[in-house]
Amino acid sequence: MAAIHDIEVVVFDVLGTMVDEPGGLRSAVREATGLSGPTAADGPVALWRRYCEQEQERVRQGQRPYVSTEVLDAEAARLVARHAGVTDPGAVARLATAGRRLPAWDDSAAGLERLSRRYPVMGLSNAGRTALLHLNAHAGLRWHPALSAEAVAAYKPAPEVYRLALDSAGCPPERVLMVAAHAWDLRGARAVGMRTAYVHRPAGDPPTDSDDFDGRFDGLDDLVSALTSRQAEAVGQRARLVPRSTETAARGI
Repeated sequence: MAAIHDIEVVVFDVLGTMVDEPGGLRSAVREATGLSGPTAADGPVALWRRYCEQEQERVRQGQRPYVSTEVLDAEAARLVARHAGVTDPGAVARLATAGRRLPAWDDSAAGLERLSRRYPVMGLSNAGRTALLHLNAHAGLRWHPALSAEAVAAYKPAPEVYRLALDSAGCPPERVLMVAAHAWDLRGARAVGMRTAYVHRPAGDPPTDSDDFDGRFDGLDDLVSALTSRQAEAVGQRARLVPRSTETAARGI
């Protein structure tokens, strides 16, 4: 288990790291189109995600003005609906809000709750403000704050998105840990000086051999255990360093 030292604030990616984005989109597509079978929705979901990634990249390259993920999701929903022959406006409208109903991974809510007892924890997501609000409620994710990249009109891995989290953290970047299931996200965080931890998810972007992250974990429980045990050890060391006279004075003796 990797040891990560001297962390004051933990920042989590949300889409893909804390919630199952492909699985949630798959369920929404099946509901809207009536497709059945274990792989029937894979094509439409791949089309959706490819479109949104393409448009976010166009925003990053300055080829399109910033629009939130809710706008992109609505465009992707109409694209998928056309390909699947869905014409019911109500079904298309509900499909457009699929990003608000993504399920949490099994360990996300409990792991976040454990960690939040020891550290300030933040979500940092490309999801738009309104989508992120509803998504966190649906998935049962409780943050100290949850920050949307919409606040800086950019998409990760643009540096201004990570600086948004650093501004809220109020401590040096080397004391802020960015956690994600996407190596590209962690590379963006490292570029602004943040510490980094990769957590494996089935639909993530795994690191390469050349990625020098501070930790790599098989799941969120492993990360939380590493951080909380390390913090408890540090607290114990500080307590042992307090002079006896200071301890008794603090107790009024």
